[in-house]
Amino acid sequence: MFIKRNRSWSLKEHQATDEQVYLNRRSFLRGSSLLIGGASLSLAGCNMDSAASDSAITQSASTSDFKDPTLDLYPAKRNPTYIIKRDITPEEVNAAYNNFYEFGSHKQIAKAAQSLKTRPWTVKIDGLVEEEMELDIDTLIRSMVLEERLYRHRCVEAWSMTIPWTGFAFADLVKKAKPLSKAKYIRMETFHDPSVASGQKQSWYPWPYVEGVSIEEAMNELAFLVTGAYGKPAAKQFGAPLRLALPWKYGFKSIKSITRFTFTDKRPVSFWEQLAPGEYGFWANVNPEVRHPRWSQATEQVLGTNERIPTQFFNGYGEQVAHLYKELGKREILYR
Repeated sequence: MFIKRNRSWSLKEHQATDEQVYLNRRSFLRGSSLLIGGASLSLAGCNMDSAASDSAITQSASTSDFKDPTLDLYPAKRNPTYIIKRDITPEEVNAAYNNFYEFGSHKQIAKAAQSLKTRPWTVKIDGLVEEEMELDIDTLIRSMVLEERLYRHRCVEAWSMTIPWTGFAFADLVKKAKPLSKAKYIRMETFHDPSVASGQKQSWYPWPYVEGVSIEEAMNELAFLVTGAYGKPAAKQFGAPLRLALPWKYGFKSIKSITRFTFTDKRPVSFWEQLAPGEYGFWANVNPEVRHPRWSQATEQVLGTNERIPTQFFNGYGEQVAHLYKELGKREILYR
């Protein structure tokens, strides 16, 4: 007999406010005011998105006539298991103020990100797998069942938002890859093309952007490979055409514009871990009790609002992920 278990973040679907309620001018202005008031936030490597101004909104518009080949798959059906008790962050706020260091170390990179060519795009799966493969992104996406999930996102810079991601379970890609028993980790790599990504001309960064997770983390039900947001294919500044969402970890773990998944028996050293190992560890799970050297993690600013709220362990997803780290000490595994 199937017994449905209520999740710690869930509520009834009719209680989740429709996206259009949030995509209005008043909400956007609130987000813009937050940006002006909170401009002192540092530029850390959280690899995600924040609030916006009118000029940034204008910059984010793409002048390209490109039509995504998977457009017919959107909007995907919302999975009611992953609905949370927080308002969706307005798309305008999310889309126009982004961390994407490939296009610059400031947050107004939306216009620059439009130079990224997302087709043709291939995803390589290699390392400790039964058979290495290179997949066309559209073939990969169409081989998966897409769904929409509402996830909280928590940046190491102590701000947060809620995003309606579309994509598929990371576990489904792992199953397709057929890893060997020796594989313990997955190393992920983003594109590397300084001709379109000016930030990659900065030699002091260890390009390409690299992130890693354990096999157990990738197989967790929350690990999600994102292809879209807000009911359509992902904007380029969000990390099109394929990015990661790990809602229980700080945002810099959610690598954008992925081109490669390498299965390995060695723990990967990520982009930010190479640069500042004392600030950005491998596990990087949300922990309000462990202070980042530059930011307290006890509370977070909810973007698009005037709210500052207490941060939860594992960003509120402890019921689903705490068992992954039971062999390790709290301080070490939650942040370092």
